[in-house]
Amino acid sequence: MATEIEQIKKKIIYRSNYRGTKEMDKLLGAFTDRYLDQLEHDDLNQLIQFLEIDDNNLYNFYNGLKTDIEFEDNKINNLFKNFKY
Repeated sequence: MATEIEQIKKKIIYRSNYRGTKEMDKLLGAFTDRYLDQLEHDDLNQLIQFLEIDDNNLYNFYNGLKTDIEFEDNKINNLFKNFKY
């Protein structure tokens, strides 16, 4: 189980730091650096799903702007919404 969690964390770190836009690389990289070791297995799976959302919607969600998708009320979304970069 520990090996599986470490693999998940490596995937998350890579995905959050290599997004395609420098701004989101920095924002999501800092976000995952801050919270990654505090998350449980289910939270990590939520974070993987969260990282599949496109940069534009994530940026708009973070800044309180209109998004093209509905963000559910869960731990990862709440942490990101309240994250201070």
